[in-house]
Amino acid sequence: MLPEFRNEPFTDFTAEENRKKMKEALEKVRSSFPIKGLLYIDGDWVESASGETFPSINPSKKDEIIGYFQKGNEKDGERALEAASRAFEEWRFYPAEERAALLLKAAKRMRELKYELAALMVYEVGKNWAEADGDVAEAIDYLEFYPREMLRLAGHQPLTPYPPEFNEYYYIPLGPVVVIPPWNFPLAILVGMTSAAIVTGNTVVLKPASDSPAIAVKFVEIMEEVGLPRGVLNLVTGPGSRLGNYLVTHPRTRMIAFTGSKDVGLKINELAAKTAPGQIWIKRVIAEMGGKDPIIVAEDADLEAATAAIVASAYGFQGQKCSAGSRLIAVEPIYDKILEMVVEKTRSLSIGPAEENHPVGPVINAAAEAKILSYIEIGKGEGRLVLGGEKARDDGFYIKPTIFADVPEKARIAQEEIFGPVLSVIKAKDYDDAIRIANGTVYGLTGSVFTKDRKKIEKAKKLFHVGNLYINRKCTGALVGVHPFGGFNMSGTDSKAGGRDYLLLFLQGKSISERL
Repeated sequence: MLPEFRNEPFTDFTAEENRKKMKEALEKVRSSFPIKGLLYIDGDWVESASGETFPSINPSKKDEIIGYFQKGNEKDGERALEAASRAFEEWRFYPAEERAALLLKAAKRMRELKYELAALMVYEVGKNWAEADGDVAEAIDYLEFYPREMLRLAGHQPLTPYPPEFNEYYYIPLGPVVVIPPWNFPLAILVGMTSAAIVTGNTVVLKPASDSPAIAVKFVEIMEEVGLPRGVLNLVTGPGSRLGNYLVTHPRTRMIAFTGSKDVGLKINELAAKTAPGQIWIKRVIAEMGGKDPIIVAEDADLEAATAAIVASAYGFQGQKCSAGSRLIAVEPIYDKILEMVVEKTRSLSIGPAEENHPVGPVINAAAEAKILSYIEIGKGEGRLVLGGEKARDDGFYIKPTIFADVPEKARIAQEEIFGPVLSVIKAKDYDDAIRIANGTVYGLTGSVFTKDRKKIEKAKKLFHVGNLYINRKCTGALVGVHPFGGFNMSGTDSKAGGRDYLLLFLQGKSISERL
């Protein structure tokens, strides 16, 4: 009997011992650069059929190479799907208890490597220590939570008695699942989608983001170490435009689990909906696609608490979260005051390399930097620039935390996902107007409301159309098992990651009736 699930504690970096461990891990991980990454197909580490590689770069120091990774092509994708298809024929019949045990062993191993895994993400994607540690903790949570859920779902499913028949209902897996995770939570989301597929009896072809292949390799090494059978998990790295599209459209692919941008998610949904020659099923798609997340501040709010939450939500990991608070909607009576407080607190944030643990580090790459700066130029014509609005330093992809005030609710910077350290501040006439403005985008992922008024809180619960609504707290930081995560509208399919119904998306029900 497993003990009740508990979330993995975050590391307290105010403790000298923990700071020392993190510094040692950073030194150890850096000494391994450049990493030579290989594909993992049918239990073997192999080079790509393309014979080509691509670099993973440290966004904090753009001249530092994390490693070189295989530029997988269609031939590699075909081999990976063949391996996943073969392995599925046995893996689907493994008892749920055995599948769960393997994931629990992986969680234990991940705890032992916690500092090293966090250090690798500090270098590869520019997360500061707390953000990287939180990423590892969330990954461990998935490896603990989903096995427990699978054991629950593998048990007896109640049916209405109907003599003289013996009736059964149970869940069976789907088949090979293509997992396409993002770079911004390169371990947590990757582990969440992959472990959900594996523990339910499916097999996986994992195609990580090209900005974060190193941490994907480390995860696969862990799964190999704990004894996952050959072919159950396959890793192919390379550009999504070539390799990803091939995997999505392949007739052997039974399901796609994706987290990323709206445009890519919609394209995957479109491609998956087309039946390929030889395909005998309708492909399932899980798509979590981003947001334009608002924080509403009412006139009776605790402004100190609201300010802290706004700054944390907007600039944690440089705003590179689908849950990031990118719109502040303040009612007219307190608009000027909250704006002043947010500007002042944001101004105090230091900027620098992630390994030095600054609150604000780099954005992920040159393309992201250029995109964010182009949105800032658009914003200068749409709102009033009150802070930031330019690059911070040239050794990495650094952009100063930026705030635009007096932004029209339909401005591009108030409607389109920028995915960077840019906050749009919008004035609402009153609380009802603020909710209307909050709902006025194509997205519906997360949102926060700051108010002490019970009636206002109840109104937000009914009318604020987001998948994850937070009252008097920040709109980032969902915990596995505590805040099932997923959004409405163009934020995705509302597949609640870390929730008690998530694994059902990777299963299908089978009803059996035997007349006695």
